[in-house]
Amino acid sequence: MARAFLFVLDSFGIGGAADAERYGDAGADTFGHIFKACAEGRADREGLRKGPLAVPNMMSLGLGRAAQAATGLSTGIDAPLVASAFHGAAQEVSSGKDTPSGHWEIAGLPVRFDWGYFPDTVPAFPPELTEKIIREGKVPGILGNCHAPGTEIIERFGDEHIRTGKPICYTSVDSVLQIAAHETHFGLERLYELCLTVRRLVDPLKIGRVIARPFVGETPATFQRTHNRRDYAVPPPEETLLDRLTERGSKVIAVGKIGDIFAHRGISHVRKAGGNMAMFDTALGAMDDAGEGDLVFANFVDFDTEFGHRRDVAGYAAALEAFDRRLPEALSRLRAGDLLILTADHGNDPTWRGTDHTRERVPVIGIGPGLKGGDIGLRPTFADIGETVADHLGLAAGRHGTSFLATIGGHA
Repeated sequence: MARAFLFVLDSFGIGGAADAERYGDAGADTFGHIFKACAEGRADREGLRKGPLAVPNMMSLGLGRAAQAATGLSTGIDAPLVASAFHGAAQEVSSGKDTPSGHWEIAGLPVRFDWGYFPDTVPAFPPELTEKIIREGKVPGILGNCHAPGTEIIERFGDEHIRTGKPICYTSVDSVLQIAAHETHFGLERLYELCLTVRRLVDPLKIGRVIARPFVGETPATFQRTHNRRDYAVPPPEETLLDRLTERGSKVIAVGKIGDIFAHRGISHVRKAGGNMAMFDTALGAMDDAGEGDLVFANFVDFDTEFGHRRDVAGYAAALEAFDRRLPEALSRLRAGDLLILTADHGNDPTWRGTDHTRERVPVIGIGPGLKGGDIGLRPTFADIGETVADHLGLAAGRHGTSFLATIGGHA
């Protein structure tokens, strides 16, 4: 049996979603717009980066050709490809454009039901929910109760939170309720306990995630979110690729927030780190530890949280370049029979309006020593990714999606 490595560049969409207009995102293109901004010098920042986007390793795996499959636009498609690399794009069929939908579909389970959402009003939460949070969460009240970017709402309410002990509760266009609280003044474990309570309270509303957003600092100028974030997600309603692997006895090593996204179901080991580069180190360690039949499933969240949501084009470009420079370290760990796939869960175009995710197709690029590689085309669902991993690792076909393993050279 072989090994598989699935790296999700959180929010690195490549445009072209067939249903983007339905979500107000017609024309959104995270990769394409970053590429263009860099080429035009609009993503230069002193001491950070300058010039055209430099991601030669992902280009050599077919990133430019994947973008062309998604949008029809030529974005670096002339880069030469390495042997056994494959490239294509995938269209999401799940409802929503958030993290659970994208990741569950990648793992072979499209989300066919509609998530619950909170309206963009003030207050955003139903009064009965707010009352239960206060009563059952044993807090003196809540602050926020609106749609807001995470860093902005902490600056607005952080002082009052420290003074009153009221947690900051907010939401977005995603199916989410986020709770920000100070790590020391409120307490990290107390925040986690509150989120568990709220997770139970929002279950009837079909809210996808409750997210703990701890921060530190003593003034609005010094408030800073920490890497002790924790997501409390609804469990997938059916088995996923992860369940199928662990039931067989294979290991699934979850790097980053993967364990949280799947409510820790189908997960053998959880490894976390703060920041993309520390996450890359952790992913490399997981690759070293993976045995035959195992899957390493990693999420690189900074692309989304630090740069996409903050509409930071230069920061996003620099993060892509930093990831690309590290990619050869992962490639050097591949042995005959291995499969490495790079993809994304949705878009978050930093040139787009607002601060939320964008509905986009995602890249499906990678390499497998011994495979012939090539063009896998435009896949009709992210579930094709999970089914390809399942096929590669010797599992029977699942209910959703179709493996493209035969297209790139058959079984390793």
